[in-house]
Amino acid sequence: MSPNIQFEARLLVTGAAAGVGLMVLYDLLRLFRKLVPHGWLWIGMEDLSYWIFAGFAVFYLLYRENDGALRLYVIGMVFLSMIAYERVSGTLFRKVLKKVGRCFKIGISKQNQR
Repeated sequence: MSPNIQFEARLLVTGAAAGVGLMVLYDLLRLFRKLVPHGWLWIGMEDLSYWIFAGFAVFYLLYRENDGALRLYVIGMVFLSMIAYERVSGTLFRKVLKKVGRCFKIGISKQNQR
């Protein structure tokens, strides 16, 4: 296989890994929101900060791996891997978060009764 094709394939896999990593980070943000409830303004600020970070992370990936040349297929791969992660693992993670949230609320209400 030619070195150019190997480079492009590695760049594509790196983009997929970046998308999954960004969604794992967003799941951690969801967990934080479940454990520390707060208002819509802070949630909006967290989301804005996350998406700004995600944009910089993707463009840093392109800058580091591809000397700053814009490759739309890499951005598309990041986006598709984020969607795939959300469909597969994100749904399961949200179900687990709901159960954890219920247990956490039950634990708090039991402590308040004492």
